[in-house]
Amino acid sequence: MSPVRHSYGPDAHQLGELRVPDGDARGVVVVIHGGFWRAAYDLSLGTPLAVDLTARGWVTWNLEYRRVGNGGGVPATLDDVAAGVDHLATLADDGLVPPGSLDRVVVLGHSAGGHLAAWAGGRGSARVPVTHVVAQAGVLDLDGALRARLGDGAVEAFLGGSGPPDARVDPLQQVPLDVPVWCVHAPDDDTVPIEQSRAYVDRATAVGGTATLVEVTGGHFGVVDVAHDAWARIRGLVEGIR
Repeated sequence: MSPVRHSYGPDAHQLGELRVPDGDARGVVVVIHGGFWRAAYDLSLGTPLAVDLTARGWVTWNLEYRRVGNGGGVPATLDDVAAGVDHLATLADDGLVPPGSLDRVVVLGHSAGGHLAAWAGGRGSARVPVTHVVAQAGVLDLDGALRARLGDGAVEAFLGGSGPPDARVDPLQQVPLDVPVWCVHAPDDDTVPIEQSRAYVDRATAVGGTATLVEVTGGHFGVVDVAHDAWARIRGLVEGIR
């Protein structure tokens, strides 16, 4: 279950850590870390989640990507997430991902990673289609987050002057997705308000999407603390996927 790093592009940040469980695999979980898309935060934030899920029978692909400060932002970060998810097909072709694992591809992301997870679930023409999305305290209403200046202007920096967010980058404007989405969020989150998830679920369900709000405790970080009840709820959601 030791991770093996694989590059999906020429940049030093275009890589992921692959973990493969012993025995039969239940599918793949792509873990996308948060940190308001900033270079100061990296895939180590997703490591405990990947370790826990791999121990429970999931192949995990803990994804790194270019971030604001090291070549990221729109569109590079989105390009990386797309390429990183699609690289699973190459890993499968090389025999590094067990046969049949790509029939079930869950994208799990925290905070800005929740934004990227929902975005990945909505992109078309994917070599590796996403089948389920779990957004943990996700930034899902990018326009609202921009107006509220969440993360001290993080959305503006992520957009890089590309103008107001539209359906190419904003999950709220991409609904409904063709896959189920769970938005796991704590009402006491003072970093990314739960209204982000509520707005997403309300709009998605209003237009026929399958989206569920799961309220937990633990503020912004309980959802990525493997010892916290919030993570136990998320683990239960993932283990319930068939």
